[in-house]
Amino acid sequence: MSAPRTGTGIGLAIVCLGILGIMPVLSNSRPAAFGALGFAFWLSVWQTVFAIPLVVHERRSGTSKLLAVQGGTASRRRALGVVVATGAMFGLSTFLYVFGIEKAGAVSAAIAMQAYPVFAILWESLFLNRRKSRIELLLTAVLIIALYYLGTGGSWRIDGFSPWFLLALGVPFLWSVAHVIIREELGRTPVTPAEVTLLRVAVSMLFLGGVLAITEPQQFALGLLRGDFLLFGLAMGFVYYLELIVWFYAIRHIDVSLASSITTPWPALTMVLSALLLGDRVEPYQIAAFVLIAGCIYGLMIAGLRKSRGVRQPA
Repeated sequence: MSAPRTGTGIGLAIVCLGILGIMPVLSNSRPAAFGALGFAFWLSVWQTVFAIPLVVHERRSGTSKLLAVQGGTASRRRALGVVVATGAMFGLSTFLYVFGIEKAGAVSAAIAMQAYPVFAILWESLFLNRRKSRIELLLTAVLIIALYYLGTGGSWRIDGFSPWFLLALGVPFLWSVAHVIIREELGRTPVTPAEVTLLRVAVSMLFLGGVLAITEPQQFALGLLRGDFLLFGLAMGFVYYLELIVWFYAIRHIDVSLASSITTPWPALTMVLSALLLGDRVEPYQIAAFVLIAGCIYGLMIAGLRKSRGVRQPA
């Protein structure tokens, strides 16, 4: 791999911001008869199709490390188990992504997905014994309050809390669990970003395909026979795959914290596009909640960077 280039990483992160902002609008633009589960399956199929050529190229060029796990068969079995488990989580999160955006609305669901740091902090504190500073805990509390405000539609009434918004929160919840598992269990596995992406989307496709076969088998044929279904499944699969692979390559050039700070405003792009293309009304409480949540996320990033620098300094 060539030396990291900051400019390249920043450019790729900006591309991710654009893709993330487009995806909720594209998802809610699909044909009405294209159910959430069928759409999630078919976009996963196309993700897998788009992921294969790059891995094939890596294998031919000798850069592929797929399944080159250090250790004996136990290490290989553990790595395979992690891939299957996290792939199923990502498959479920893909369905919740599509369904949550449909039910909660593109704007509210997009903002809900910014809750990822809350869950990541929770798992790191509970299972990885990583203590958080007072400012991190305060910012997390404010972020949770802002999410509650958004979930109640700006009313603060608990009986007005949207169950669909809660469903959308399941997406960052599953992402955070799967990412913690991958970081801890597969961090030493010498796989490339392209291979990680292929494994993730392929297992997601198989998981969603099994569920679809049981619940809505008619969606299998419609995803290929109806031109509009085919077009939207292919388009969403392409942009979702593109976002995954661009993100992986972005963080090879710049720190995750910098890449995350660049992509944080993506719900603002969703607001603009959903208003222009879908005719959605962006409410003042949504704007207020997003500004507060984005501010907390930036605060958490800065606090984390300061703490890590302090750890490196001699006592």
